[in-house]
Amino acid sequence: MASMSRTEILGKVYKMVPPMLEKFHKGQLGRVAVIGGSEDYTGAPYFSAMASAKLGADMSHVICEQGAGVVIKSYSPNLMVHPYMRQEKNFKSGETIDSVSEQVVAMLDRLHVVVIGPGLGRDPAMQETCARVITEAKKRGVAFVLDADGLYLAQTRPELVKGYKECILTPNVVEFGRLAKAQGIDVESEDPEKVCEKLSKAFDGVTIIQKGKVDYISNGKMTLVSSGEGGLKRSGGQGDTLTGSLATLLAYRKAYLDRIWDHENDMKPDELLAYVAYGGSAITRECSRLAFKQHGRALQASDLTEHVHTAFMDVIGEKPTEESKL
Repeated sequence: MASMSRTEILGKVYKMVPPMLEKFHKGQLGRVAVIGGSEDYTGAPYFSAMASAKLGADMSHVICEQGAGVVIKSYSPNLMVHPYMRQEKNFKSGETIDSVSEQVVAMLDRLHVVVIGPGLGRDPAMQETCARVITEAKKRGVAFVLDADGLYLAQTRPELVKGYKECILTPNVVEFGRLAKAQGIDVESEDPEKVCEKLSKAFDGVTIIQKGKVDYISNGKMTLVSSGEGGLKRSGGQGDTLTGSLATLLAYRKAYLDRIWDHENDMKPDELLAYVAYGGSAITRECSRLAFKQHGRALQASDLTEHVHTAFMDVIGEKPTEESKL
């Protein structure tokens, strides 16, 4: 797979994306939740959840801190917002880590994919709740994406993710360095083109997207390089478009594996995970390129949201109506 061209890989993603069929019912094409959103950070979970919705997920949820819930609800009526999370200082009388975690974990049976981290922060109660969600997601085989402060859990409690193949880690340069250091890997002394593979092996084959000038994607056995043109503005929050895009593509992967439509069924779960990672990277880089072309230095993370569908059409494309009705 590592020798495949960009066109070939994106062709595989195209095959994985479900057609739009009249027989589908609400929820089949993706039930996604973003867990994050603290008092200080409300934009990140919104950008992630909206990217997921714009890419085609049927249902996009945000599970956040109570103080963030009202704010995020005001951003868009299209998202389902659940203010179940709690920072330690905001526990109400009778609330405990157990009661809060149980409420969040109870949602897993309704979901295909969970994004953990956007706007989460380092509050111990928020972190512990997410650790319990990860543990339960693994028991249920629910796929998840770890980003931002969700990656702090992989750094400090690597046993939570080691060996779990149904997840993707999306570290930026600083986060990648922290993860590598925690695993005893000296990034400075390693071959830049091989270090992502080495870190993935340290996590027993977890898929990692090492974000940067180019995105290195590895599961320890093969490494793909996503080098599509992006924008030149590095405003905060652009990575949230990536996590939301990955979530929807992971939901599409599940739909493919569940065979909810007729297809050749010639792609395996592990290779599909690599295609998801590559597709999410390619779509996000195209979003960044389009937004930067329009806004230049003024580009903000919210500008990427409006380009998600256009980027999807440019990079992957929609199956024609005639094919959809076969």
